Amino acid sequence: MNALKSILTASVFATSAAVAAQAEDLTVWIISYSAEGQVKALQSAGEKFEETHPNVNVEIVQRGVDEHKTALRVAAGSDRGPDIYMSWAGLGLGGEYVKAGLSKDLTPYYAKYGWNDRLTAPSLAFSNSYGSGQHGVPFRFSGEGIYYNKALFEQAGITQEPKTYEELVDAAKKLKEAGIPAFTFGGSVNWHLMRLMDEILETTCGADVHDQLKSMKADWSTTACATKAFSEMQMWGQNYILSPFMGVDQKQSFTLFLAKRAAMVLEGDWLVSQIKEGGNVDDYDVFPFPNGSGRLYGFAEYFYISSKTAKADLAAEFIDSFTSTGFQSEIAGVFGALSVNKEVKLKEESHAMLKEWTTIFADATGTFVNGDQAFPLDVTTEYFRVINDVAAAKIEPQAAATAMQAFIGNRKK
Repeated sequence: MNALKSILTASVFATSAAVAAQAEDLTVWIISYSAEGQVKALQSAGEKFEETHPNVNVEIVQRGVDEHKTALRVAAGSDRGPDIYMSWAGLGLGGEYVKAGLSKDLTPYYAKYGWNDRLTAPSLAFSNSYGSGQHGVPFRFSGEGIYYNKALFEQAGITQEPKTYEELVDAAKKLKEAGIPAFTFGGSVNWHLMRLMDEILETTCGADVHDQLKSMKADWSTTACATKAFSEMQMWGQNYILSPFMGVDQKQSFTLFLAKRAAMVLEGDWLVSQIKEGGNVDDYDVFPFPNGSGRLYGFAEYFYISSKTAKADLAAEFIDSFTSTGFQSEIAGVFGALSVNKEVKLKEESHAMLKEWTTIFADATGTFVNGDQAFPLDVTTEYFRVINDVAAAKIEPQAAATAMQAFIGNRKK
C-alpha cells in the first residue's frame, strides 16, 4: 500500500500499478475520518496485511457519511460492491444492510478466530441482535460527551463542569448572557442534532422509559416525558445553539467550535485526536452529558463482510488482523479511548483527556445508543424530521410526540 489517491469523494489507498496488476484486490468501504492519525492507521492496516499477503492489494475507499450510506444501498441492490464494508451497529444502520441481505453471517469466523473471547462485551453487544447468526465485527466502540472551551466557560463565569441537567441549562444561560452560544451543531446532517435529542430523552424519561420509547414499546403521544423532551429540545434550538445551524454540517460545526464561535460540542472520544490536529488540546476539557441516569451515550462501528464477495475467507483474515492485540496496541488511542480488544490499554504517553475518557467509561452505569442505531431506518428518518421541526419551532412538542407515535403505529399495521 504505497500510494494515496483521491477519487471524487473517496480516498483510496492502493499499491503501485505494477503490484496491483498482479495482486488480488480486497476492497474495504469505510467512512472518511478527519484525523490524520486515523487515516494513517487505516493505511497501516492495509500495508501490514499486504506484507503478510504479498499477492493481495488492499483498497480502502473512504467516503463522507451520507455518501457511504448511499453507496451501500446501491450495493445492496446490485451484484457489485466491496468485500468488507463499515457500518454502525444496531437495527437502524448496520441492520438495514443485514435486512437487505448484504451482510454475511460470520458465526463460523467468530468460532475460528475466537473473536467472542478477544473483543469486549459492550462492543459485541449488537452482533447477535439481527435475528439470526452473528453479523459484523466491532473495530471501534465510542462514547459521546460534551467538550467545552475552558476560556469561554471562564468568560461566562462558569467555575465548574455541570453535574446535573439543571446546571447545564444554567451554564447555557450564563453563556448567552456573555454573548456566547452554548452549543454548535450541524443541522444539515440530521444525525448531529439528534445527539442532543437522545440525551434529553434519557434525561427527561430515565433509562427504562427511554429504552421503551426507542424500542417502540411505549406510546410517544401519551408518555409525558417524551413531550417534555421535545419541549426541552425546542428550548435549546431557539436559545442556545449557534444559528443558523440547519445549513451547517458536522465538520463545519467542529471548525466553528475551534474558532470559539460556541462553547460546547456533543462529540465522541475520537474528538481528542481531531482537536490535537486542529488546535491546542489543553484549551479544552470534556464531561459526560449530565442526564441523571449515569448511562453513557455511545455506539459501536463494525466491519461487515459482504454476502456477495467471493473472498470471505480473505476478508475475515483482514478483520482478524485489524482487531489483533498487536495492531490494536499499535493504534491505541487513535480511534478513541478504548480498544475493542480486551488486552489493549492506552499508551502511557496518551494525552490526559484520553485518559479522562477511560474514567468516564469506567464510571458509567451502562450505555445507550444513538437513535439512528436503535430505530429501524424508516423510523429514524421520521425521527430526524420531527427533531428538525421541533428545533426550528415549526411544530409544538405535543404535536411532535403525536407525529412519532402515528408513524410508528402506521408501520405496524
